[in-house]
Amino acid sequence: MMARTLWRSLRVIEHLCTGVLIVVYIRFFARLGRPPDWVPQVVCWWYRRLCRALGVRLRVTGQVAPGCLLVSNHVSWLDVPVIGAQHEIGFLSKSEVKGWPVIGWIAEIVGTHFIERGAHQVSRVSSSIIADVLQGRPVVIFPEGTTSDGCRVGHFHPRLFSIAQGTGIGIQPVAIGYRHGDSVIPDTRAPYIGDDILIASLWRIICHPDLVVHLAFLPPLPIAKEVTRRTLADDSRLAIRAALGLAPDQNGAYLSKRLTGAIHSGQSAFADAHPG
Repeated sequence: MMARTLWRSLRVIEHLCTGVLIVVYIRFFARLGRPPDWVPQVVCWWYRRLCRALGVRLRVTGQVAPGCLLVSNHVSWLDVPVIGAQHEIGFLSKSEVKGWPVIGWIAEIVGTHFIERGAHQVSRVSSSIIADVLQGRPVVIFPEGTTSDGCRVGHFHPRLFSIAQGTGIGIQPVAIGYRHGDSVIPDTRAPYIGDDILIASLWRIICHPDLVVHLAFLPPLPIAKEVTRRTLADDSRLAIRAALGLAPDQNGAYLSKRLTGAIHSGQSAFADAHPG
């Protein structure tokens, strides 16, 4: 176990150093007005390699649907590299992430959309997010606004769903769950919650004997012209809860009438997942 932890630690340090060199290179040419056009591909590669360095095993079902805003539950900082490893994807992130070493620098240089915690700034970032999605680069939002312990899915803030209203883009729910090996119980070491600090969370991941991440890209939601952002938030959350195998909310019976297909896919999503 000690040898495995040491090997992972060395790989992660090397990989973070590689990230710093990439960021410095990109910043240099960006200041010259010639940002490299290969940045999205390299970022996707960097995320995949980080997951391998950490010893994380991925189980993925479904795929990114074109022209969609991706809506995911939020458990850990690791959600970003796990989802980002699957496609050239952008993210809407809290502004604090910009201050994180290496990860924050990379997030900023690749065009992550940042929003102040608790501030009503959706209108400020919505136009750039819509432009990215329409140009073929999906963007992920975490509408809980914070992380959870993986045993539940918190309240989805409806205001973020205004981004997709009347714009021609769709909404695709994404469910992410962390497990210890073949266990069906949510892992307790992966969540990044409360007063946790990044270095402690990173160390727990490095030392984890067998962390398996289940990632399910669920069917896009139908967006009728008159649908409200509250309905979009509730429907997305219900589909994700179903994919995670969580019990439905008290109003789940009503929402399920709109989401029969999505929930059916979600209930078997993790069971049918394939290695990512």
